Amino acid sequence: MTISYGGQGGTASAADTVTPAYAATPSAGQLGILQVVSGHPNDPQPTTPSGWTLAGSFSGGGGAFGAGTGPRRITMFVREMAGGDAQPTTSIPSGGTGSVIAATIALLSRSAGTGWRWAWAAGEDTTAGTAFSAACTDALTWAVGDFAWWGYALAASSAGFPAIGITAAGVTFDTATARFSAAGAIGNGVRTGAASAYVTAGSTTVVPTVTATLSTSTTGAAGVLRIREASADVEADPQSVFPPRNLVSATGLATDDIVSVSYYRQVGSALTPVRAATDVDVTGQNVLLRVDAEQPFGVPYEYVAVLTDVNGLTWEVHSSTFTSTVDSDVISDAVRGTGARVFIEAWPEKKRSRETTSFNVGGRLVTVGRPRSGAQSTITVSTDTTEEGDALQQVLNGLTEGVLLLRKQVTDPRVDGYQALIADGERPNWQIEYSEWDLEVAESEAWPDVLEAAGFTLQDIADNYSTLADLAADFATLLDIALNDFGG
Repeated sequence: MTISYGGQGGTASAADTVTPAYAATPSAGQLGILQVVSGHPNDPQPTTPSGWTLAGSFSGGGGAFGAGTGPRRITMFVREMAGGDAQPTTSIPSGGTGSVIAATIALLSRSAGTGWRWAWAAGEDTTAGTAFSAACTDALTWAVGDFAWWGYALAASSAGFPAIGITAAGVTFDTATARFSAAGAIGNGVRTGAASAYVTAGSTTVVPTVTATLSTSTTGAAGVLRIREASADVEADPQSVFPPRNLVSATGLATDDIVSVSYYRQVGSALTPVRAATDVDVTGQNVLLRVDAEQPFGVPYEYVAVLTDVNGLTWEVHSSTFTSTVDSDVISDAVRGTGARVFIEAWPEKKRSRETTSFNVGGRLVTVGRPRSGAQSTITVSTDTTEEGDALQQVLNGLTEGVLLLRKQVTDPRVDGYQALIADGERPNWQIEYSEWDLEVAESEAWPDVLEAAGFTLQDIADNYSTLADLAADFATLLDIALNDFGG
């Protein structure tokens, strides 16, 4: 895994609005770094260009804003390139006395990974001199192979960089490479510059310090981007069991310093949280496994993992696309891992009630009431065989909190949902194994999210192993058992 530098375009400077150019046409998958330095009486943050993400912004240097003195702001935006991307435009308010803005775009490429991860820290040097040193205010996590990019925003536009550097306790960087230096000789002036280095040793969380030897005495601010190739990914493993279920797993979490994960199932643009997978603390873990046994049938869907890292930044990764298929309608209990093949024969009505009271006020009836209830229904389903009837009996006998999940063979929003079972009646046909079942139900919420879906049942193990010794011989850990497809 290697991050390589793809060059930078020329620095664009103006009093308030700039549109810097790329060094070359961006390629899909590259990471763009838009480094912006600015000075203004009100010290505003530059606007975020369309399609770009603010990595961080910091103002420093001390004193009052003036010609070659006072605070200057450094801001960095990032963007994963789509290929042939338009030049970005950023600005600060016009009309500020002495205002100045300068911007430069650099491009990075990666050889591996699932995407890009970055973290930001910044600091200032308020003591005028040629020995610049800015200890950042935030600690960053560092690992071998990380790419460090740091930039300067100096008050004196004439200040050059005879030497540049970065340090962090317990971290070794290779020789720093100066990338550019340019003067924003407009208004009160600003000097921008940047350098980069790779981490060659050390794995820790620590504050970086940006240093430089300057050609002119001045003050200013510095910002650091720690960049790495992403390792975290999410994928699902459909199990060959009935009812269908998927083992959803995010991997590479520790490598990307991920501390919290949420899973969603996405159908079209609609996102539905996966059971027991919202804001899960994964500090120190490299893998998070959850079972999804509530997916729709007959339509494509994918899984989205929302990852939060130790710096509070949020990332999204997406799985492949799946379609779960069945040959019937399904009644199931995802928490217990049980289900039955059925066919909906009749659902004549959905009846809703509203508890009300009417008052005669001066000959006029006034009615007040509670909100309208969920629907109550009697649903008739059928089973074709004794085995399927027994499976339905098992589901209904053991319903978690009395709630079942009903899904059509091809998802139908009028049907798919959770129902609380009030009563049921079986009407067998004594000539064949066919039976009809009248289920008296009321619309319900899903089971509490703290209840995880069953990834395997004891019956799954019993069907495949006769002794615990046999089971132990095949699986080293409980996680290995959870990941196994007992239906295969």
